[in-house]
Amino acid sequence: RCLLLDPRSIYSPFCSIVDPMRVGLRSLTSNSAPTRVNYGHRCSNAYSTCCATKPEVQPVETPSSDMLVDSFGRFHNYLRISLTERCNLRCQYCMPAEGVELTPKAELLSHDEIIRIANLFVTSGVDKIRLTGGEPTVRKDLEDICLHLSGLKGLKTIAMTTNGIVLSKKLPRLKECGLSALNISLDTLIPAKFEFMTRRKGHSKVMESIDTAIQLGYDPVKINCVIMRGMNDDEICDFVELTRHKPINVRFIEFMPFDGNVWNVKKLVPYAEILDKVRQHFKGVERLQDHPSDTAKNFKIDGHVGTISFITSMTEHFCAGCNRLRLLADGNFKVCLFGPSEVSLREPIHSGLDDAGLKEIISAAVKRKKAKHAGMFDIAKTANRPMIHIGG
Repeated sequence: RCLLLDPRSIYSPFCSIVDPMRVGLRSLTSNSAPTRVNYGHRCSNAYSTCCATKPEVQPVETPSSDMLVDSFGRFHNYLRISLTERCNLRCQYCMPAEGVELTPKAELLSHDEIIRIANLFVTSGVDKIRLTGGEPTVRKDLEDICLHLSGLKGLKTIAMTTNGIVLSKKLPRLKECGLSALNISLDTLIPAKFEFMTRRKGHSKVMESIDTAIQLGYDPVKINCVIMRGMNDDEICDFVELTRHKPINVRFIEFMPFDGNVWNVKKLVPYAEILDKVRQHFKGVERLQDHPSDTAKNFKIDGHVGTISFITSMTEHFCAGCNRLRLLADGNFKVCLFGPSEVSLREPIHSGLDDAGLKEIISAAVKRKKAKHAGMFDIAKTANRPMIHIGG
């Protein structure tokens, strides 16, 4: 496949990255055609971006390596690793009904490559890794990956985001291998609606996985719930009820635009509206103290064992305290979920580049990270990958 970019933006023979400051803003306002560069093999997808450049940045933690510090002083100690692009569901906000083109297995990161790259990040200061997909539990060597990650000195947390379809059977072993935190995606408590939203059956299996996680001592068990108007916004209070007697943290997520998910602002239910509905039905809703790098606004409710949170990416961004980086299943490195620029780490590995060279590529990409993402309407118009390619 080919990559559309301005060749002047390539700063390394091993990586394919667009510098949005030189290319992105110009490409959004210019009618001139972009230059086509053919590498003769599969290249990373990189596009222009229109992110702003001056935030009220809140530097967090104490950096142990300059590699993970961006030009605004943000230290990135959290790496999300997508293990696969494959999934056993077809959620409407994640991909189009016809599915998406998947990267050939031979072009995905191998087990050893994942561990090598993860080790580079951990030795540079990353202390939390989240495994995502696609659906990470469909990868056959998931347990072995967890086991090897758990042996990395300095790594404090191995988390995973999963749809829970096959989790119940795998979770006891995963916990033994070092999986210490868990997010389970669930957007409806109604089985028939679940089948409609995910285009697959399996609601009871997800509920079983939530119960299994609680029994195994995961506290809290986080439930990710994307709220869409006219789809599941009538279930908000039902989800809150899940927190009454169980150590569950329900995370209400604003509907976000990605390629193929037919995002529309009319489907977006803002955080303030969700919170207002919760407060109308429950007494004693109190804001908790959030960590500066939290993506969530966290609340507790009187008499409830669990908590609720809100991921407000669209209406109240949290870029100033961002500490997250993403490694995609195909080996591309992404510094912002909504920023379309990517740089390949797999290609330089296959070219024989040593760890020092990889760190230089990573550091340069981190330094190019923008102050904040564009507004939701600009994001909706900016070319990016489907969520299943990026990693949830």
